[in-house]
Amino acid sequence: MSDEQETKAPAEEPPKEEEPKKEEEAAPAAEAKEEPAKKSEDAPKEEESTATFEPVVKLEEVEVKSGEEEEETLCTYRSKLFIYGETLLDKGTGNKTWRERGIGEARILRHREHQRLRFLMRQEKTMKVIANHALDPRIKLEPNAGSDRSWVWSCYDFADGELEEKVFALRFANSDVASEFKEKYEEHQKEMEKLLAGEDKPDEGGEAADAAAALDKLTTSDE
Repeated sequence: MSDEQETKAPAEEPPKEEEPKKEEEAAPAAEAKEEPAKKSEDAPKEEESTATFEPVVKLEEVEVKSGEEEEETLCTYRSKLFIYGETLLDKGTGNKTWRERGIGEARILRHREHQRLRFLMRQEKTMKVIANHALDPRIKLEPNAGSDRSWVWSCYDFADGELEEKVFALRFANSDVASEFKEKYEEHQKEMEKLLAGEDKPDEGGEAADAAAALDKLTTSDE
């Protein structure tokens, strides 16, 4: 062995760095979790808005009149109305067909003042007038071919704003309702005929007799 090999000392290893303790790592993480919780507690609470806003345009309530305020309903029947005539596409061609006019309540109304009667029917939901004519004694209800629950008649109708000659067909749920409607219609036609002839309705309440008695008691004197 040579002297050089004897004089060489073994190389020293570098000191190992100590690993950070797990407890020290966990502490900052816990503090980080607590901070958002504290911030949420310190944050101001949201308040509900109580502000009120008034509309720029104020609409007033308007009383809508149906034109039936001075009338009483004598009878009503749910039914479907049909009209015979030209469609808009067939206008002027003379080609006439049956088409549905609407479903609703067919009613007979009597005016409280002049006692005249009319037939009125409105389309349900929209309340549009689809038939409106006086109960003319000359109107004849004819059975519809092939059906025992519908009637056909022609009249001068005012539903579209002007007097027009129209042909209607009214269909009911069954034949019994159809027969009852015909009886009521013709019954009130007779009442209308008497009224047009100048015959007053029977005085059921005796009002005419009371008025006549009161007139007899009146006296006039010359001053």
